[in-house]
Amino acid sequence: MGKLLIVGTMAFDAIETPFGKTGRILGGAGTFIGLAASQYKIDSAIVSVVGDDFPQSYMDIFINKDIDLSGVEVVKGGKTFFWEGKYHNDLNSRDTLATELNTLADFNPVVPSNFTDADIVMLGNLHPNIQLSVINQMEKRPKLIVLDTMNFWMDNSWDDLMKVISEIDVITINDEEARQMTEEYSLVKAAEKIQKMGPKYVVIKKGEHGALLFHKENIFFAPALPLEEVFDPTGAGDTFAGGFVGYLTEVGNISFESMKNAIIHGSNLASFCVEKFGTERMVDLHKSEVNARLQQFKELTQFNIELT
Repeated sequence: MGKLLIVGTMAFDAIETPFGKTGRILGGAGTFIGLAASQYKIDSAIVSVVGDDFPQSYMDIFINKDIDLSGVEVVKGGKTFFWEGKYHNDLNSRDTLATELNTLADFNPVVPSNFTDADIVMLGNLHPNIQLSVINQMEKRPKLIVLDTMNFWMDNSWDDLMKVISEIDVITINDEEARQMTEEYSLVKAAEKIQKMGPKYVVIKKGEHGALLFHKENIFFAPALPLEEVFDPTGAGDTFAGGFVGYLTEVGNISFESMKNAIIHGSNLASFCVEKFGTERMVDLHKSEVNARLQQFKELTQFNIELT
C-alpha cells in the first residue's frame, strides 16, 4: 500500500457566505487534504500543530479514517490556528476578517519515523522554509513531491519560495498566483516559466472553471462539474489536492496519463466539498457517491468526433 505524507494546517475556521454563517468549525489545509485522500486505499499521515483547545472529537474524525496523527504536535496551553472569512455574492472573492497564527507561528514540523520513506509528499500552503524542512527530513527522495503555495509567500518570502520550488515535482496554484509568479497573463507561458523554476508538472486551479495540467509540451484540461448549489468554497482547492495525491498514491503511477486521471479525481472530490460548510460534506462522504459522480464527469467530457 502506498504511503502519503501530508503537511498542512489543522485549524478552526469561521465562515460567512450568502447562504449562512458558521461559528468556529474544523478547517485547515491539512484537514481538507487528509479527508479527501482518505477516500483511497493508502497509508496516510498528517504533520501539523494544534493547541490543546483542539477537541478530541475533531481528532477522532481523522483517527476513524485511519489517518496517522503521530506527526501532529499538541501544544499545552496553546491556541489552534484560526481563520475567519466572508465570501462575496459570486463566491469567487472573499474578505479575510481575522487570521490568528497562534501555535502555527512557532511550528517546527517533525516527520514521523514510519513516514520518512513516504512515496508521495504533499506540502500544503505554509511558509516555504517549513516545506523545505520536511523535504530535508525524508530518508529517501519520494516518488513525487507536490507543493501548494499562495501569493502571500510570493510577496513576503520570494527567495525561500524559489529555493523550495527548485526541489519539488508538482506545484498546484491558482490562475491569479501563476500570473503573479511569472508576470505572464497567458497561463501557457506562465506554466512554461514555472517549469523552468523546478517543477516538472504545473497544476493551475481555476475554481469553478476547472483545472489545467502542464508538462513540457503536454496540456490537459479538466472542467469543474456544474453544480446546482455551492454553499462554501473554503477548502475546495485543498480537497482537489487531496484527491490528486490520494489517487496517485493508490495507483503508484506518476506518468502524465496517470496525472490526468488524478486531476479528474481531485476535481470530483472538490465538487462535494463545496456543497456544505467546512468539512461537513467530506466527513461522511461514501465511496459510492464518489464513483457515481466520477461517472458524471466522464459523461460531461466524453464525446465521439470523426476527423476526415
